[in-house]
Amino acid sequence: MIELKEYRGHIRNWRNLCEELGIDNSLSRDERERQIITKAYEKWGRDMGEHLYGMFAFYLDDNGKIFAMRDHFGTKPFYYYVTADNRLLCGTFIKGITEQDGFVKEVNKDMLQIYMTLTYVAGEDTFFKGVKKLMPGHWLEFENGKLTIERYWKPEFNPDNSKNVNEWADEIHSTIQKIFPEVLEEGETAESFLSGGVDSSYVLAMSDVQVTDSCGYDDERFDESPLAKKTADILGRENNRCLITPEAYFDIVPYVMYNMEQPLGDASAIAFAIACRETAKHTEICYSGEGADEFFGGYNMYRNAERYGENLKTFYVGNTNIMKEDEKQRILKSYNPDVLPINLVKYIYDETEGLDPLSKMSDVDIQIWLEGDIYLNVDKMSTVAGLEIRMPLTDRRIFDIASRMPSEYKVNAETNKVAFRTAAAKVLPEEIAFRKKLGFIVPIRIWLADDRYNADVKAKFNSEYAAEFFDIEEINAIFSDYIGGNSDNWRKVWTIYTFLVWYEEYFIKR
Repeated sequence: MIELKEYRGHIRNWRNLCEELGIDNSLSRDERERQIITKAYEKWGRDMGEHLYGMFAFYLDDNGKIFAMRDHFGTKPFYYYVTADNRLLCGTFIKGITEQDGFVKEVNKDMLQIYMTLTYVAGEDTFFKGVKKLMPGHWLEFENGKLTIERYWKPEFNPDNSKNVNEWADEIHSTIQKIFPEVLEEGETAESFLSGGVDSSYVLAMSDVQVTDSCGYDDERFDESPLAKKTADILGRENNRCLITPEAYFDIVPYVMYNMEQPLGDASAIAFAIACRETAKHTEICYSGEGADEFFGGYNMYRNAERYGENLKTFYVGNTNIMKEDEKQRILKSYNPDVLPINLVKYIYDETEGLDPLSKMSDVDIQIWLEGDIYLNVDKMSTVAGLEIRMPLTDRRIFDIASRMPSEYKVNAETNKVAFRTAAAKVLPEEIAFRKKLGFIVPIRIWLADDRYNADVKAKFNSEYAAEFFDIEEINAIFSDYIGGNSDNWRKVWTIYTFLVWYEEYFIKR
């Protein structure tokens, strides 16, 4: 007997799968998707991932054999742990593993070296010693005490030079048109997160969503909400603005680090958590625009790709890189010279040998940054808030276009996401479609220096448990340098702080 033990996700191509697998498509979504997973496994076994579009992570018991699978891009997490007596503990939440017999809670100090550079937990290891992530595009089997993990999908780039920018834009647009009817089912209603950028604006324009949700700050230098409101007005949609105050921001940090289950030094994650809680008050489903930047060349640093050239494989480990090895050696009590962030991506550079530099950078970010930071944040903060986030642009059919598109149609001297913006301009005014990327910015670099808000930062930097991991004088020197005017140090301060908050939540309080 095959029993589905745990499943989280949203299968987009459920209509075709119901027909192919003989499933009653009038069933409730939960029962329908559980049957899809079970029957797809019965029919295709380990190859079932090739037939699924959408977000998913699950495991099932096949007469004593455990089989688990995580979706192609890692939008849903999956973790596993082998006990001392060789039993497998697994699931989509780390907390569910730590509460089971046989789990031994111990911090993985080596991960701190990765975290202090990347600001997130990258690769298959976690901060809980022995708890590992099933990586995107992988399946797992555990039978008779033997663990087998294999990769069933990976990003591949095969540039096609036969099309011009307008033809690429046409393909992007027509593909998104085909995908959207799968994103929301009959009887469901959704809202949409909206910033001032092209991705969320394009998603909104392609949907029939009537209500949008945006974050704003009192400091107009960081406040994109007027741009979001303008976009909503142009498209005839309502806009809700959530004002994020520094008090609310700092108050929610422990809640975020506990429910994230891993520390995350991305300052936008805190704002996103507040946005999810506010949005969940008036909807159960919300759209978001993740994926397009990594697929289509959205980050400004991608414009340096050609200049980096072959040197990329010596230093580029993803979207963030805030602390070098010599600095980590100074501040960490325990330093392992064999634990280097660059080691996490060596296999990606091997896979992309011969490709252009932009494709290499994109591949690193798709496999490392998206999984470790963006999708983790989206999943954890929406789930705990009771909100389901659907990301129309994160789709294999969208990536397929990006994988064939030459880099010149992604980034040029003037702009990024060239073809994607050209596609968006079919339904958006040019001023929105080609608006310069700002990112999800937060005034934390200013708030951290304010004595009204940073008392807990100072306390944790001088705590007994901070001294277990860090040279207290060294980390306080970083903090003092930041207070003294070196604003570039804010990310180092925040990354150390978020780790300490997470550690207190899991190893001091509990």
